[in-house]
Amino acid sequence: MSIEPGCSLRTEAEVRAYLGEAVARTPIVDLHTHLYAPCFRDLLLYGVDELVTYHYLIAEVHRADPTLRPAAFYALSKQQQADLIWKTLFVDRLPVSEACRGIITVFGKLGIEPDRDGLDNARAFTAQFTPEQYVDKILGLANVSSVVMTNDPFDEMERPIWVAGGDIDPRFLPALRIDTFLLRFAEVVPKLQLWGYQVAADTSTQTLSEARRFLTDWIDIMQPVYLAASMPPQFPVPSDTLQSWLTEQVIVPVCRERNLPWAVMPGVRRALNPALGQAGDGLATSDLRWIEYLCATYPENRFMITVLARENQHELCIIARKFGNLLPFGCWWFLNNPSLIEEMTRMRFELLGLSHIPQHSDCRILDQLLYKWEHFRPILTRVMGDKLADLVHAGWQPTKAEVDRDVERLLAGNFKAFAGLD
Repeated sequence: MSIEPGCSLRTEAEVRAYLGEAVARTPIVDLHTHLYAPCFRDLLLYGVDELVTYHYLIAEVHRADPTLRPAAFYALSKQQQADLIWKTLFVDRLPVSEACRGIITVFGKLGIEPDRDGLDNARAFTAQFTPEQYVDKILGLANVSSVVMTNDPFDEMERPIWVAGGDIDPRFLPALRIDTFLLRFAEVVPKLQLWGYQVAADTSTQTLSEARRFLTDWIDIMQPVYLAASMPPQFPVPSDTLQSWLTEQVIVPVCRERNLPWAVMPGVRRALNPALGQAGDGLATSDLRWIEYLCATYPENRFMITVLARENQHELCIIARKFGNLLPFGCWWFLNNPSLIEEMTRMRFELLGLSHIPQHSDCRILDQLLYKWEHFRPILTRVMGDKLADLVHAGWQPTKAEVDRDVERLLAGNFKAFAGLD
């Protein structure tokens, strides 16, 4: 169906057709990933062996084969792990889970024919590209203009590259991760001292000054678009704890002074099954009253919030209705499944209009950008299409320009405006 430029979309069919075109062609700013630019070398994960051994599939293969022991699995090489997962989850049974379907979607986008006999064809495909070429290919196919990394100054592989001032691909935007700094401060005091910061596991004036200096130094080094932390379900703010003191006396003031949002992600239960390693984390319903407290007490600060438990989603929307300095974003981790994404996206449209960010990929493997966004675009088109159809039936005719404008807001503009990137 052809829609002339500037005209109104008068029928439900016209609205849905044009919206689908707009969603497909609009470049995405992926505001939260665990990807790395090529200059970070081995930290940039890509290719079929990384894709098939992603921790979602590691957890799934242990369910499919209860006799498989984690220690035995992790003793295998990466290629052997991938071959085992492929046989167990894709050959011995149909790959119907979202994580398995994602692999098939990636193969399809790359033009790789899935082979029940093994992964050698997929390995050969990836091997023909340099990391830089593969980044170009994946970002182009996914129609993603830029991604936000998650960058940890305590990571021994990552830190030297920042200190050396590496040439970072401008499509990869930094985010300063502060989980370790906030949640394990007493533990890392000796390391901070070794780096020249005169801190202690206390709330002294000197520790205050030096802790702020550490954060501002790394803001100067990384030039992040926001600070980020994955948080436990319960967090004691306000309280008489070191974590509460760091939050209110160090992190919040530094964010305000440097005009940076803080992306807070509550709900993680680390090492629910320690034997599974990274695949063993879980979730719990979070107490969001500390988020309410921060939004109310520090109105000049900006907070980007995503929560891990489905049970918290309605509460988060209601908090966001009350505080303009809170921006809900994405369908994170265990919520990144089509049925839950659709439910959450509908709720956000109905409660918040367009003032949210419906999705981020949370990718750790570059190739995952292909399936995360390929699977999300039809959901956004369906949910937003229903809302625009409701408007048409009620007597409001959207224009092409209005649809283009608001799709861009959802896929890029809202984040850029909130983070001050416009």
